[in-house]
Amino acid sequence: MTEIAPLTPFGLDVLLGRVAHEWESRGRIFDLPSARFWTGSDQVDLTMDFMGRPAATPVGPAAGPHSQLAQNIVLGWLAGARLFELKTVQVLDDLDIARPCIDMETIGFNIEWSQELKVQESLEEYVKAWMMIEILRHWEPLLELIGDPGPHIFDMSVGYDLAGIKTDKVAAFIEGMLDASDVIDRLRPSIPEPFAAFRDHDFPTRISDTLTLSTFHGCPPDEIEAMVKHLMDHHGLDVITKLNPTLLGFGRVVQVLQQDLAYEHIRLNRLSFVEDLEINRAVDLITDLTDYAVRNGRRYGIKLTNTMVVNNDKGFLPDDPMYMSGPPLHVLATCLLDDLLSTMPGTFKVHGHDGPVQVSFSAGVSKDNISATAGMGVAPITMSSDLLRPGGYGRLEPMLRQLERDMVAAGSENLAAWHDHSWDAARALGFRGPAEAHMTDIVAGHGRAEYDLYAHEELPRAVDHDLEMWGCVACNFCVTVCPNDAFFRLPTPEGSDISGRQQYLVLAELCNECGNCMVFCPETGDPAKAKAKLYLERDRFEANEGQGFLVEAANGGVAVTAAAGFESEVPLLLRLLNDKAEGIPIRAGDLG
Repeated sequence: MTEIAPLTPFGLDVLLGRVAHEWESRGRIFDLPSARFWTGSDQVDLTMDFMGRPAATPVGPAAGPHSQLAQNIVLGWLAGARLFELKTVQVLDDLDIARPCIDMETIGFNIEWSQELKVQESLEEYVKAWMMIEILRHWEPLLELIGDPGPHIFDMSVGYDLAGIKTDKVAAFIEGMLDASDVIDRLRPSIPEPFAAFRDHDFPTRISDTLTLSTFHGCPPDEIEAMVKHLMDHHGLDVITKLNPTLLGFGRVVQVLQQDLAYEHIRLNRLSFVEDLEINRAVDLITDLTDYAVRNGRRYGIKLTNTMVVNNDKGFLPDDPMYMSGPPLHVLATCLLDDLLSTMPGTFKVHGHDGPVQVSFSAGVSKDNISATAGMGVAPITMSSDLLRPGGYGRLEPMLRQLERDMVAAGSENLAAWHDHSWDAARALGFRGPAEAHMTDIVAGHGRAEYDLYAHEELPRAVDHDLEMWGCVACNFCVTVCPNDAFFRLPTPEGSDISGRQQYLVLAELCNECGNCMVFCPETGDPAKAKAKLYLERDRFEANEGQGFLVEAANGGVAVTAAAGFESEVPLLLRLLNDKAEGIPIRAGDLG
């Protein structure tokens, strides 16, 4: 049987065709309602500085499932993200990642770690996303709603060792991000008719010139140093390195995670502490790379933090170890930030220290802690776990509104003023600064109740019913928690004998069976396998085992071919796909 890739990206013509059709028919784009678009603020300025470059908000998706495909990135931008930490690219681009790979049942675990596309495909996805955002920011129907969206930044990510990033394959990816002229020119003719005026648009060709370096847990410090210097010298990049929560040391992590926060059941991977960078060596590394960057006219930064390696005893994810994220990681990352600020005063680009080293923060960020996190002076603030919960990308806009409200209440007109306010408030209470104040609150103060075990014991809602292809409780969770926008819903045709107001379908090429929809589905079963799987490509359809339907353009509508044993479902599926009353995400014109 033909081996198929976990994801098959849609072309620029299909994606833009969906944008135009969904906006016209439903006032949505990739299933995100316009009420969740970020329309900016007329009360505060949320612009941040990232390595000397402006971004109109300080938030965005971390390198992961929300920054791999073009539509993922566009969804983030619509919701208010202005810094995109693109999914990590490495030379090995034929990985076999076990499924499911994401577990957000409580706090957050995963076993996925790198791109699931070929390196050249990743480059094309990022360029497609760049072009789509450039088109949408000038598209009149959207401008009427969101106004001037302000600047945004694509921050690329590569890994995981020096040999890999020096290969021709990865080097070509980096150079393609620095100058995407060839890819842009190749994609121009595929811009579809609703956006035909943009075929000759002057697209900026430099997609990214900053990079967040990702390394394996246990990567030797000399290797990290060599990679950063190579990226600065050979490619002329400003570079951020990810640091691990293991820098706190085994004893401190045990104290915070298992004793203070009561996660006694989470078994730490002791070997990861032995193999990982230690705090003293990290201080030397940060100092040396900062000096090197300054001498060579480059900028350097750190990211707090990578995920936490833990042993897998849950049984849901098939690999061991797994990687912990979410609320407890937020506590560990805040502790590490405070330690570094105390150990290296004047080093970091944080209020009250005013050093040259950018501090990127990504660990359990949510609406509840966005203001405190921003108050610590870190930027950008990226996230993944929160966007994997019900609401998905739509959780970004309320997060930004919360930050806006808190800044207005404090009389802070911009982020610099918010940092001043947070600094003054922390110092007035006797803390070294807002990082220590936030850490103290979430480890031992009133804030702890939002981060400890007891706040995250409740499981997602469940009903005693097996999930079926047609009819369900119509909670819409599968649509919003899917980072790839693989699910969509259509109204049940009048007069049909199936239950439910809405029917849910899966775009098979966009579904990598990560498991997130299964975690949140109230019924028993996996929506990615139970709901009707629509294929647009014959090769993928013919390689599929189990249920599935090939959808092709035919006579101004669609034709459907069913997998063996599922022919009886075709009439209903045709009614669903050809009824345009509510707007269909995939039209015949998109399939041609």
